[in-house]
Amino acid sequence: MPNSVSLSTPLTFPCGKTMKNRFMLAPMTNKQSHEDGTLSDDEYHWLTMRAKGQFGLVMTCASNVQFNGKCWSGQLGIYDDKHLEGHQRLAAGIRAYGSLAVVQLHHGGMRCPAELIGAEPVAPSDSPEEGARELSLPEVEQLRDDFIAAARRAQQAGYDGVEVHGAHGYILTQFLSPEHNRRQDHYGGDLDNRARLLFEIVRGIRAACGKGFLLGVRLSPERFGMEPAEIKTLSQQLIDSGAIDFLDLSLWDVFKPSGLSDQSLLAYFADLDRRSVRLTAAGKIHGAREARQTLEAGMDFVAIGKSAILHHDFPAQVLRNPDFRPVSTPVSKAHLEREGLGTAFIGYMERWKGFVEG
Repeated sequence: MPNSVSLSTPLTFPCGKTMKNRFMLAPMTNKQSHEDGTLSDDEYHWLTMRAKGQFGLVMTCASNVQFNGKCWSGQLGIYDDKHLEGHQRLAAGIRAYGSLAVVQLHHGGMRCPAELIGAEPVAPSDSPEEGARELSLPEVEQLRDDFIAAARRAQQAGYDGVEVHGAHGYILTQFLSPEHNRRQDHYGGDLDNRARLLFEIVRGIRAACGKGFLLGVRLSPERFGMEPAEIKTLSQQLIDSGAIDFLDLSLWDVFKPSGLSDQSLLAYFADLDRRSVRLTAAGKIHGAREARQTLEAGMDFVAIGKSAILHHDFPAQVLRNPDFRPVSTPVSKAHLEREGLGTAFIGYMERWKGFVEG
């Protein structure tokens, strides 16, 4: 479904919320919050600076909905009311610049380090190689309820909406994967059963938060036991459910071949019968040209990651200059500091090969 819309054009979602342009800050791990999950000044500064830089939608990093879903040090939490004050401050700070404020809801499952959570990690099924144990049926139901409770907490804090993280090998991906989900109950087996938890969460959030609350899902069609054809089927089912406003596809490279046809991976998903649901994608959208190409290929908006780290005002730069390209890497720590990254985030970026000088 080719798209001739400009990156500057506002976009209205089925829930009625409107982005002022077509740029979304992709949810990115930054390790800047406090160990109890409360918001730090560094994380507040990083995210509100992107709102100031004219991102139409600013999404937080993955925020864990249960304590035992914590995947890294400095992760922002949303599993307890003690997190509310920070989230209220953050939502207000993002919205002050006219951006939509959205929290990504997350649980790491078997990817959570045991030493970080002080317990054995959990998974859909026992995984001795990952040191993870199978969730009991009551624990699965509690996980569902805690995703829904976190969405209500986000709404109470003043966010415009939430995104449910169903990508990158975290717990909902683990449930979707036939490789990791070998359950014998109604949460395991065929795709409908493996996706049951995701649909119960999505429908539960919609029922709890109402029609006017922005609700999206992030999926990745590759790696972690995922197959593009099955994720496309799941994507259409989510659209047909009428419960979501947008689908966020994490593709790593939006222009790579799908491997299933002569289409790119982006085009393969762009021909979904999306009804009024909006589609976005992330993956090597580095400059103005790639952003335009992503819209032209059929996406409704673009999710910007690496270039948003390098330039807090990436949207403003692109809208001023149709040939804008981000600064080349590696960059100095001083550059990243000027762009709003704190010490912990810069330390994390030093692990990215060739990103930081020195």
